[in-house]
Amino acid sequence: MSQHKSQSKLNLISDESRAEIDLNIAKYPADRRDSACMPALRIVQDQNGGWLTDDLMDAVAQYLDMPPIAVYEVATFYSMYEHKPVGRNKVCVCTNISCLLRGSDDVVKHLNEKLGIKFGEVTEDGKFSLKEVECLGACAGAPMMAVDRDYYENLTPEKIDAILDSLE
Repeated sequence: MSQHKSQSKLNLISDESRAEIDLNIAKYPADRRDSACMPALRIVQDQNGGWLTDDLMDAVAQYLDMPPIAVYEVATFYSMYEHKPVGRNKVCVCTNISCLLRGSDDVVKHLNEKLGIKFGEVTEDGKFSLKEVECLGACAGAPMMAVDRDYYENLTPEKIDAILDSLE
């Protein structure tokens, strides 16, 4: 039975995702498949609408021949991995010291009011989720936020409105 269960979890990874994971595996020595864990998690997260399930993490562990706990450790340590459904557009606001000193608290307040949600929530229409993150490495452009994979710096309420209004 465990063989059938194992196979069914591998089937959770689409052929397209497997091909992309394989490109990442090829970057490492043959005995270091586990080095592709981070990109594999991102790939299956994208495949699943932006978040990871336990079954998907188990499938990654099987595909990379890793203990599941090792995959869970990676997936829970890094803030780019989500463990519950997210909006079509994931808004991540840096609240670390550089951004805080340059007004990230005002950015957060504006986003809370504009979107009607707080950190960790998704808008009713499923369009946006809001996440607090530590440092996104753009301190010179503080305050800043990332929407999906795009960075936006030197934010003002007007800039934020224009960014959000431009998204589907």
